[in-house]
Amino acid sequence: MTLIFGLVFFLLAKFGFPMISGMVKARSEKIRESLREADEARAQLASIAQEQQRMIDEARREQAALLREASEARDAMIADAKAQASAEAEKLIAGARERIAAERENAMRDIRRQVAVLSMEVAEKVLRKDLSDDREQIRLIDRLLDEATERKSENPS
Repeated sequence: MTLIFGLVFFLLAKFGFPMISGMVKARSEKIRESLREADEARAQLASIAQEQQRMIDEARREQAALLREASEARDAMIADAKAQASAEAEKLIAGARERIAAERENAMRDIRRQVAVLSMEVAEKVLRKDLSDDREQIRLIDRLLDEATERKSENPS
């Protein structure tokens, strides 16, 4: 049994252990290579995660810039609309003022015309009453002629 054990041990030592050692070394090398590749993959994933975070941050900055631009555009549109509305209101107010002034002028002309007509009617009635006799008529004519001559002498133009 010792001889068989020695022979088996010798054969194993000569052929089996080197093959087993080679297989263990190959397996160890494969495990080391797999660990190295896993580390590289982990590093790549970390790099991709950083790139992804950078892209997300950039997208958020762009979104904020777009929102800010949209807000500024909205504010500009509102300010422009207010300015246009204000200008339109000023035009309407100016038109209304012109119409009011024209109406006031027309009313004043109408009142003046009516006052003139009433004055003529009153003057006619007064003159008819005062000039009912011939002596009063002659006195009025003389007085009007005197006033006309005085005016002519004051304004020799």
